[in-house]
Amino acid sequence: MSTYLFRLGRWAFRRRRLVLGIWLAVAVIAVVLATASGGKTNDTFTIPGTESQQTTDLLKRTLPALAGGQTQVVYAVPAGQRVGDPGPKAGIEDSLARIRKVPQVATVADPYTAHGISPDGQVALVTVQWDAQPPDVKDASLDALKAAVVPAQQAGVQVEYSGSVFPGWRLVPSELPELIGLVIAFVILLITFGALVAAGMPILTAILGVVVSLMGITALASVINIASASTTVAIMLGLSCGVDYGLFVLFRHRNQVLQGMDLDESIGLAVGTAGGSVVFAALTVIIALCGMSVVGIPFLTVMGLSAAAAVAIALLIALTLLPALLGFAGKKITSFVDTRLRPGHHERVAKTSAAESPSTRGARWARFVVRYRPLVAFAGIALLLLLAVPALDMQLGLPSGASKPTSNTQRRAYDLISDHFGPGYNGPLLVVTEHGVPAADAQRLAGLLATQQDVAAASPLASNPQVAIVRVVPKSGPNDTATADLVHGLRNNRARIEAVVGAPVLVGGTTASNIDVSQKLADALPVFLAVVVGLAFILLTLAFRTILVPIKSIIGFLLSVAAAFGAQVAMFQWGWGRHIFNITPTETISFLPLIMLAIIFGLSSDYEVFVVSRIKEDFTATGDARGAVERGTSRSARVVTAAALIMFSIFVAFMFTNDPTIKAIGFSFAAGVFLDAFVVRLTVVPAVMAIVGAKIWYHPRWFARYVPDPDIEGSRLEEHLKDTAQPRS
Repeated sequence: MSTYLFRLGRWAFRRRRLVLGIWLAVAVIAVVLATASGGKTNDTFTIPGTESQQTTDLLKRTLPALAGGQTQVVYAVPAGQRVGDPGPKAGIEDSLARIRKVPQVATVADPYTAHGISPDGQVALVTVQWDAQPPDVKDASLDALKAAVVPAQQAGVQVEYSGSVFPGWRLVPSELPELIGLVIAFVILLITFGALVAAGMPILTAILGVVVSLMGITALASVINIASASTTVAIMLGLSCGVDYGLFVLFRHRNQVLQGMDLDESIGLAVGTAGGSVVFAALTVIIALCGMSVVGIPFLTVMGLSAAAAVAIALLIALTLLPALLGFAGKKITSFVDTRLRPGHHERVAKTSAAESPSTRGARWARFVVRYRPLVAFAGIALLLLLAVPALDMQLGLPSGASKPTSNTQRRAYDLISDHFGPGYNGPLLVVTEHGVPAADAQRLAGLLATQQDVAAASPLASNPQVAIVRVVPKSGPNDTATADLVHGLRNNRARIEAVVGAPVLVGGTTASNIDVSQKLADALPVFLAVVVGLAFILLTLAFRTILVPIKSIIGFLLSVAAAFGAQVAMFQWGWGRHIFNITPTETISFLPLIMLAIIFGLSSDYEVFVVSRIKEDFTATGDARGAVERGTSRSARVVTAAALIMFSIFVAFMFTNDPTIKAIGFSFAAGVFLDAFVVRLTVVPAVMAIVGAKIWYHPRWFARYVPDPDIEGSRLEEHLKDTAQPRS
């Protein structure tokens, strides 16, 4: 493989104008397609095969008016007033009349006749039913809804929104996190390389990769449902992997140039050696992300495939566009920044690193780890296990209005409904019969449901000859454990309920759907973990031609991801980070553990490949197992540190948003990367390998005969180049 990569890198260098033109054309085409398609993301989560989805499908067939999206419009008056007072009531009724004329609105409940007034008379709750699913409700219709409530606002009434679709429900991505992440990444690269051109090149290529990825996702969003979190995850990974992959190839190339190698040969050799590690690292990430498809949840499949595509594009750019740009840059990558305070400092550091001097900080750290290997291994593992303890209390759930910041209209609506009606009114359930029943039977069904534990109210909502619907309001909130218990209890006692109406019944609604999503995600975790770990084990075994190294890598991943889970639970679920991150403590997002397993496993394999490939390279050349650990860790420490800090910074930058979901994702990824890179890969892994010694490279005899050697460290390639460079006698 290294030979093919060598040829690819040298071809891209020699045909740099063609390569640059192709990538610019790809970017332009992607932008045009995204602009012309008008695609937009949405956060409607559906899971085929669940009871809540069956309920939605039944309503689409039999009562389409109730199968579309819903908006809850909350009208609230100040203390001392009532929504029934002449002034507020006139404004509310005027706004209701206007809402009924809004395009795509199917029905509008009148709070004054449909029992939508709170017991204290201060809040009116109006349900607006749309004739389309949330993704299909047009922005123009939502804007018209917002304009329709102006008469109520002019009458001094506070108006807030919640539901499955409402004005402002679509997440508008902010460019601030990307800008912050890129600035920090540039600073880290400038410190690492000490040269402006070298520091800017991985940033430039990563930006181009993200543009292509993001525009492609936007174009696809016009034909398939793509969650807003998908674009965020794709941007996170596209930027971080794009910068890191470029960093590894460029670091190798720059060191070779400083040692006197020609540009043409250096670029090819850098792609053939460091590029091999990049290929295997990227393939591991891609496999982990594509593995999300085995769960059978559409929005997670799309999220995983979108992120995998972003990583694949970052890989292709690192292997083709980066060598082309390095050809344009030439010797400028060694034009060091000079400062008056420390003249010549950056050049001295770069040449010391290129010469693999034992005086670098990385070399000193490697000597420390190898010298005190038992203590270091024990301390690192103990720290990770301690951080993992809170993960034992992890509770899963999908985001609700309660998790939003108080500046968000969904959060304000949630609080008003909870305070004046009860938390259950934020997430009522729908009990639906699968064929029509007499009105008296529907009323008896409502009476039976009202007697159930944790039910605040139950009443018939709608019926026709094909279906009857009873609306059930729990006493607890949508994400409370008691509500999930209520849903499961109703389903488990289905026979008793069906006996009352003489018809099969289903329990659905948005809250039940969220419960089903969380349950299926929790059930899917073991299957997903087994598939991804199994495939990655095969890939890493092929890469390193040993069984113990992949096993060690997987154990290290499990420790780091468990510690990251624990940190996330402590900060976001227990509320330790309430004031630091300006969040409301809430359940762990149900899809976060799964995407964390995919992404952190993939990224941990990145660092495993980069560190261990240098150790193997040295061991292959010297046969000194313990010395190879020290020297290989020393050679990889600087570049892995820079790469991990860049990823960490980009993930942390995404915490500078108002969306608590994105904050939780950014924090979890950042914690996972930091712990895996610095505690596991640069500390525990070298210590364990130094303890085990040469046995770490053991493999059965048949293994060498039947398993091909991909030569990811490029040893055979370097030997071939040395042989061809020797003059013939």
